[in-house]
Amino acid sequence: MNLRFVGSLAASLSLATSLSAQVDRITGKSFATRSEVIAKHGMVCTSHPLATQIGLDVLKAGGTAVDAAIAANAALGLMEPVSNGLGGDLFAIVYEAKTGKLYGLNGSGRSPLGLSYAQFKTELEKIGSKTIPPVGFLPISVPGCVDGWFELHKKFGKLPVADLLAPTIRYAEEGFPVTELIAYYWDRSAPVLSKQPGGFKDTFTINGRAPAKGEMFRNPDLAKTLRLLSTKGRDGFYRGEIADKVDAFFSVNGGWLRKIDFEKHTSTWVEPVSVNYRGYDVYELPPNTQGIAALQALNILEGFDLRSLGFNDPQALHLMLEAKKLAFEDRAKFYADPDFAKIPLKSLLSKEYAAERRKLIDPNRAAKRVDAGNPKLNEGDTIYLCTADNDGNMVSLIQSNYRGMGSGIVVPGTGFGFQDRGELFTFEPGHANVYAPGKRPFHTIIPAFVKKDGKPWLAFGVMGGAMQPQGHTQIIHNLIDFGMGLQEAGDAARWQHNDSSEPTGERMTNGGYVEVESTIPWESVRGLMSKGHNVRIGLGGFGGYQAIMFDQAHGVYIGASESRKDGQAAGY
Repeated sequence: MNLRFVGSLAASLSLATSLSAQVDRITGKSFATRSEVIAKHGMVCTSHPLATQIGLDVLKAGGTAVDAAIAANAALGLMEPVSNGLGGDLFAIVYEAKTGKLYGLNGSGRSPLGLSYAQFKTELEKIGSKTIPPVGFLPISVPGCVDGWFELHKKFGKLPVADLLAPTIRYAEEGFPVTELIAYYWDRSAPVLSKQPGGFKDTFTINGRAPAKGEMFRNPDLAKTLRLLSTKGRDGFYRGEIADKVDAFFSVNGGWLRKIDFEKHTSTWVEPVSVNYRGYDVYELPPNTQGIAALQALNILEGFDLRSLGFNDPQALHLMLEAKKLAFEDRAKFYADPDFAKIPLKSLLSKEYAAERRKLIDPNRAAKRVDAGNPKLNEGDTIYLCTADNDGNMVSLIQSNYRGMGSGIVVPGTGFGFQDRGELFTFEPGHANVYAPGKRPFHTIIPAFVKKDGKPWLAFGVMGGAMQPQGHTQIIHNLIDFGMGLQEAGDAARWQHNDSSEPTGERMTNGGYVEVESTIPWESVRGLMSKGHNVRIGLGGFGGYQAIMFDQAHGVYIGASESRKDGQAAGY
């Protein structure tokens, strides 16, 4: 252990802990960066204030929660291209008030039909790589975002799609001011991705550089694409002009997607899955997402009295970390496209299985290596947003390019970049997530929803790769175990465990390492170290949280948007 590092870490954490403790003594509550937003008729929470306002305007115009979500997502694709856009995938959970039913939508795309396993390996050999690269044509799968919008709208929309896209079209043509955090990430991506073939440099830079904080940015090509969607619908993207442009560009430049891949694309309506955690039903979507990792961890942790241990207690943190390791081993082995692999979903989420896994946790020592379980077969960045309308409908939606701005491939004239989600396949023969043509890769993005006594209670999400299920469990613990308010639960200091085994084939052999935010007390960090955890101070990557809670007693929505992003919660 580097003693200089430990000393500086201790000093910084002690100062932050002291400040946080003063707030606790004065208020008797956990630290929050701002008050919760409370409104009667509707609520929108996104990672960009302008996108939030667009969604809110849609609600005021009589739109549904789904209408507002689509409009806000479109705006984020323009204003936060470092995280999402038309070239990415989408997942959503929708609560329909009139039926009391939850609906899940898997809007993720599939790998190219014309790229075989053998050919893919040959392509990797040509570039001297044993793993799928994060940029270029190889990690690209069919973008599912647009079809996801239209599927959601067909089932739950009210206002015309043209009205939902109009505000973003205007901003794309006239320009919008770039916010601080987005400018930072844009500047990190632009120099690397500008080297890729196609229109990235012309589309996403100003004279070869990323836009600066406060600088106006325009994307007229994206405006044209959105106008096409307004008039031609989803077929304008998957069967018409956009698919034709993609086919022509990829054919000439060595890419693998073709028009047939777009024509065959469909979203899938799925049943959200849940576990009951201390009287609350927590819902996620089934694989190919990683949402059930959060449910597995919650099942394991339900056997411990976290409340009596307290928030940031080292023993509580230790138990959470060890539960995460166990859940992620199953994630590495079993989570994949259910059309290609038998996933023991029912067993993975059973209380009996959780009880068996719980026995593997040593209360005094961090595990260096754990194995996946053997359940019976009974059956890197992102945006997250949530909306709620005057009729009681609620939406939990997440959308992403995977790594930042994605693959760097932009078909000239379209205004959007392609995701690099295909990087998450493995080439390990027999693995559930092994690459195959027409297959959905393992997905990190997960929306979440919670019911209490059969009633809607919470739509929420936490962005950021493998942080997402870890963030989901921490939010649930903060709200249910530690009694925090909605804003406090998101602002509270987080931890993130890294280097677990992965669905791409990597295996944990040394216990991984834990990153902590600076307001986690030094005493807690020292306690984790004494149990054998490798702890580091985190410099970012702890996600971005949005949430809407429905207060049944007062009939109002409570909204929260954390300070780690540029976002905003707003209602009316």
